[in-house]
Amino acid sequence: MKKIFITGGNGFLGKFLVKELKKKYYVEAPSSKKCDLTKQNDLLKINKKFDYIFHLAAWTQAGNFCLKHPGDQWIINQQINTNVLSWWKLRNKKAKLIIIGTSCSYSPKNKLIEKNYLKDEPVESLYTYAMTKRMLLLGAKALEKEFKMKWLCVVPSTLYGSYYHLDNRQMHFIFDLIRKILNGKYLKKKVILWGNGNQKREIIHVKDFVKYLMKIFKKKNNDIINIGASKEHSIKYFAKKICVHSNFDHKKILYDKTKYVGARSKKLDTNKISKIFPGYKNSLITLDEGLDETIKWFKKSFYKIK
Repeated sequence: MKKIFITGGNGFLGKFLVKELKKKYYVEAPSSKKCDLTKQNDLLKINKKFDYIFHLAAWTQAGNFCLKHPGDQWIINQQINTNVLSWWKLRNKKAKLIIIGTSCSYSPKNKLIEKNYLKDEPVESLYTYAMTKRMLLLGAKALEKEFKMKWLCVVPSTLYGSYYHLDNRQMHFIFDLIRKILNGKYLKKKVILWGNGNQKREIIHVKDFVKYLMKIFKKKNNDIINIGASKEHSIKYFAKKICVHSNFDHKKILYDKTKYVGARSKKLDTNKISKIFPGYKNSLITLDEGLDETIKWFKKSFYKIK
């Protein structure tokens, strides 16, 4: 049985990926308490040889987190990434490295197509995080040149679905929208969204991302692959959809134009994966299906409503 090591296996994406991988492979996904990736010795204590290493872990959060912690983000993520690459060199040179990229790495000047992943500068508000992801890819490319590393960089659009984190970390926009609208419905709070609502976003259900990651990780080597929904919508559009599924009047929503809004648009080009898997776009969970499932989970988890 092939052996797989996963960093970040207890995160939102990690939980879904670990579950699927365990159906076919031997999987190790230690928590940060058991294996602190900022400490190289913690990784060096792991002596098993693996066939694949999935590197999901990163120190980041949604919203304006990147603006508040650019220095720490650089230091911590560079430590993590360097330690994982060093561990590969010292212990697992035969393993293929699968890294999770970010749409933040793309420059707003360019189309979000894989050949542009390292071109021009990322948006300023997400600059540090984006550059640490670029540095991770450059590290893999460097190890490929000297040590013949096999790697794959997979770039998702914003992931959504059930079983998102329930702690005090900032939420990605789609979960934040759901939380605010449900707070308006059940707790009678004002629903105030950041920006004018015209900024656009793309989301893909975490199950769809994992499904295609499972299909692609052995198929392609030394390549970058976008996995997105192929569609983007405005924040207002998402908010209205959530209101429909939550039975809440969208006219009660207020927009604070003074607040941070991030990139104005982040739609991934998915032509590459669509060519690899004909029918890709039509196979994805629809927005209505995905939102309905996620909202039901949210109501049950946060508000104890069945």
